[in-house]
Amino acid sequence: MARSPSEDEAAAIAAAIERFVAETAPAPAGQAEAVSPWQRAALIEGISAKGTVEDSEGGARWLS
Repeated sequence: MARSPSEDEAAAIAAAIERFVAETAPAPAGQAEAVSPWQRAALIEGISAKGTVEDSEGGARWLS
């Protein structure tokens, strides 16, 4: 007849199961950024492109 495991054996089995679950669980989803890095770069580039380009005499030649 099979014997029941001792307290140490039961604890070792439970720890092994917990370790297996932790190692095989999917990675937790990180927080999604409000703005993707690509979109952020495009926004920064768009804002900096709104400057006035001046000629050598200090007058505005065109607005970009």
